[in-house]
Amino acid sequence: MFFIPGAILTFILFLLFLPFLFALGYLNIIVIGFEALGISSRATLIILTSILVGSLINIPLTKKKMFLVQESRFFGFFKSQKMAVHCLAVNLGGAIIPCLLSFYFLFVAQTKGFDLKPIFIATLLMTILSKVFSKVVPGKGIVLPFFIPPVFSAILALILAPGYVAFCAFISGVLGTLIGADILNIWKIRNFQGYLSIGGAGVFDGIFLVGIMSVLISGLLV
Repeated sequence: MFFIPGAILTFILFLLFLPFLFALGYLNIIVIGFEALGISSRATLIILTSILVGSLINIPLTKKKMFLVQESRFFGFFKSQKMAVHCLAVNLGGAIIPCLLSFYFLFVAQTKGFDLKPIFIATLLMTILSKVFSKVVPGKGIVLPFFIPPVFSAILALILAPGYVAFCAFISGVLGTLIGADILNIWKIRNFQGYLSIGGAGVFDGIFLVGIMSVLISGLLV
């Protein structure tokens, strides 16, 4: 009969539950970050759930246009055609809800008596940074290095608004990235063929992910 030593069995179980532990730690930091924004843990779960469900919903901003796309296969020897859709849309979970949260946090910051000028300055600087570091890649859309918005929004918040870091980081991270990377580059992709969604995965940067990372970093610094 084969017996597994207790220490080895414990280690194996630890490895199996390690992703779950990381997920709990990640969620706990998010909760801490949102609590710094005045949002309860229960409300945080509701917000995250709404974002997750909303990420599946794209609201068209332009009329859908159908067109034929020619694909080449096997080094161009075989070609085929398929129908594709051209449309510009905005993602509910990746753009609209984060923007509404940003305006809400801006209102809360004002009611708490915080100076809004540092938030506006940080948002302006994040807009410039996002515009400079973003680029248009054919077939993908707007590409922005993932670490730039959350890291720089947190740094700017620490420098400009040390008394309300979480508010400044979230607002500047979301709005600055949305304006600088997405909105200011829309004119470059107006002739792109395909379904383009602001805040949607696969084409534009997930704006909410920027806000989440900003809150995470702020939560670690609380």
